[in-house]
Amino acid sequence: MPKSVQILYDAVTAINRFIFRAASLLMFVIVPIMLFAVASRYVFNSPSSWAMELATLIFGPYFLLAGPYLLHERGHVSLDLVQHSVGPRLCRALEILNYPIIIAFCVILLFYAVPFAQQAWEYGETSYSSWNPPIWPVKLFIPLALLLLGLQAAVEWMRVISNPAALAETPADHGGAS
Repeated sequence: MPKSVQILYDAVTAINRFIFRAASLLMFVIVPIMLFAVASRYVFNSPSSWAMELATLIFGPYFLLAGPYLLHERGHVSLDLVQHSVGPRLCRALEILNYPIIIAFCVILLFYAVPFAQQAWEYGETSYSSWNPPIWPVKLFIPLALLLLGLQAAVEWMRVISNPAALAETPADHGGAS
């Protein structure tokens, strides 16, 4: 792999790994909130109006920000049956075709997500529930996650194009980026 591609690949992957690890810490917030919600409802017969909604609002960024690094780790649903039943050349061709589809998906969704998040921010959008928290901060994570996912797909695509043996490698094999 060319040095410039390796540097870009390592940088994007490192950013997504850091964000993934930071986002994974949100589980330490979500789980106690959900435990509180269950306990208040079933143990104390006093359901909260905010706990489940807050857990849901925190889970959104967690889910969105984990996706780009999960792409690097090949943790997304894929066509393993197809990849295992075809030869390495066809498998590489499918990978070369797959990443531009992911990038196009991200670009199309970004086209709609940016105005969606911008409008939510401008209006100070809230959930309109009885608790009524602001939800515009959560909506700002949508274009951010799409941008990060598109960047990760782009560097993964460059890796596959520039390195014919890339499909035989695990994420830990390419430059210690995992």
